[in-house]
Amino acid sequence: MSESGSKRVAAGVCGILLGSLGVHKFILGYTKEGVIMLLITVLTCGIGSAATGLIGLIEGIMYLVKSDAEFEETYVRNKKGWF
Repeated sequence: MSESGSKRVAAGVCGILLGSLGVHKFILGYTKEGVIMLLITVLTCGIGSAATGLIGLIEGIMYLVKSDAEFEETYVRNKKGWF
C-alpha cells in the first residue's frame, strides 16, 4: 500500500470514528479545517458535535470509497479541504 493509500485508510477510519474532533483533517495536513471542527465541538460543549460528526462520517466514507489515485489527486495534490 502506498503512502497516500495509508493516509486514505487512516483518515477514513478516523473520520468515521472521531469525525467530530477533526482528527481526519489533521492526518491529511488540513490544520485549519481540523481546528475549526475541533473548536465547534469544544466551544459548543458537544452540542455542535452532531454536525461535525456527520461531516466526519460523510468524509470518512468518501475517503474509503475512492481509489488511491482519486484520493491522491483530490486530497493530496489539489488540497480539497471540505467534502
